[in-house]
Amino acid sequence: MHTSTFLLNAGAAQLTRRLQSRDIQATTVVHACLERIAEREPALQAWTHVAADAALARARALDDSPIQGLLHGLPLGIKDIFDTWDMPTGYGSPIYAGHQPAADAASVALCREAGAVLLGKTVTTEFATFQAGPTRNPHNQAHTPGGSSSGSCAAVAASMVPLAFGSQTAASIIRPAAYCGVVGYKPSFGAIGRAGVKGLSDSLDTIGAIGREVEDVALLAACLSGNQRLLDLSFHHAPRVGLCRTAAWDSVAAETKATMAMVPAALEKAGATVVDVELPAGFASLPQAHIDIMAYEAARTLSDERLRHGQQLSAGLRGVIERGLQMPHAEYVAQLQLAAWARAQLPAIFENVDVLLAPSAAGEAPLFEEGTGDPQYCRAWTLLGLPCVHLPFARGPHGLPVGLQAVGKLHADHATLAAAAWLLPRLRQA
Repeated sequence: MHTSTFLLNAGAAQLTRRLQSRDIQATTVVHACLERIAEREPALQAWTHVAADAALARARALDDSPIQGLLHGLPLGIKDIFDTWDMPTGYGSPIYAGHQPAADAASVALCREAGAVLLGKTVTTEFATFQAGPTRNPHNQAHTPGGSSSGSCAAVAASMVPLAFGSQTAASIIRPAAYCGVVGYKPSFGAIGRAGVKGLSDSLDTIGAIGREVEDVALLAACLSGNQRLLDLSFHHAPRVGLCRTAAWDSVAAETKATMAMVPAALEKAGATVVDVELPAGFASLPQAHIDIMAYEAARTLSDERLRHGQQLSAGLRGVIERGLQMPHAEYVAQLQLAAWARAQLPAIFENVDVLLAPSAAGEAPLFEEGTGDPQYCRAWTLLGLPCVHLPFARGPHGLPVGLQAVGKLHADHATLAAAAWLLPRLRQA
C-alpha cells in the first residue's frame, strides 16, 4: 500500500510501530500529512499555523538519529491553547493575535522529548469556550465540527494528522469527536498536567487526545502521564456495560436513540453483559452545577482579558463572565458540594459495570451557523472528573457520524480505555 494511502487509514499507534521499526520514515509521513493539508485545508480551515519547514527539518533529524521515544517521528497537531515556544499561540482570541510564548506547555515539551513532530497549531474556539472559529466539518462543510477542539478533531478526521491534542472544560473533546467521527479521550481530571495551557476553569479543565483508534489516544496519554499500562489495552474478559440514558434523554435526537438501541444485541452477541443504569435523582442537577462553577471560575481566570481587552471578547463570553461575577460565593460553594456528593455515589453506580455508555451529543453535527452544539451531554461527567472516550461507529440520517461515549470510574483510565478498545470494533461491526 502506498504510504499516502496507508496514512489515510492508519492510526497513530500503528504508524509509530512502523516508524520505530524503520519500516517507514518520518519524512515520508510528514510529507503525506502536508500534502493532505494542502488538499483539504482551504475548505476546512482546521489550522491556525502549519510549521511545514520546521516539521520536515525535525523529521529529517529523527530519520538520521536513534529512536527517540514513544512518539518517534509521529506528526502531532497542537490545539492553539497550548503554548509553543516556536509557533504563535492565539488562544482563539484576537487579543492574542501574533502572541509568541517563551516556553512550551509541559505536555508539548514531553511530546518533543518523546520524538513527536509538531505539525502546527489547530483552531480552537475563543479561549476554548463557545465562539466558533472558521473550521468546518470534514464530512460536510455546511456543518460544524463542534468545539472547542474544532481544528484537532477536523484535522484527524480529514487525515491531515494522525493524532492531536484536545482539552475539555465542558464537552470540548467528546462533542467535536462525535461530530467529526473520531476517537476523543478526556482523561480523569488531573491525570495530565496543565502547565502552559491557557486556563479557563481550575475545577474542570482537562487535557486529552484525539485519534482514529482507542490505542492512539492511549499512546499520547501514556507519553504525557507516565502511565505505561496504557500501552497495553488487553481486556481479559468481556466488559460489563451499563446503558446510561441520563436525564437529558428526552432531548436526544432519534439517531442517537437508534444507536443506543442497537448496542445490547451487538455487545451481548460478543459476550458482554449489558444492563440499564439509572442515575440518582440528584444527578439531574449536575449540568447546571457545571454551568455555575465554570462561569464563576472563568470570570476570575480571564480577569486580565476582561479588564484590559473587554471589547475584544465575544458577547457570549462576556455574558458568561458577567454571570460568574454576579454569582454569590455561597452559591458556587453549594455547587461544589453537590459535585462532591455526586462523586460519593459513583462506587454504587459502577458496582456491577465496568463502563457506562451514554450520549456524547444530541445527534449529528448541527449546521455551521447554528453554533458548535449543545454540551449538556458531557457536563456532568466533566464535573465529576470521570474518564470518557467517544466511540465513533454509526451514521445519522444525513450521513454524518454518530456514536456514544464510554464513561469509566474515577482514575480507572486504563480499565476505561481497555474496555473502550474492546467495545469499538464490535460496535463498528453491528
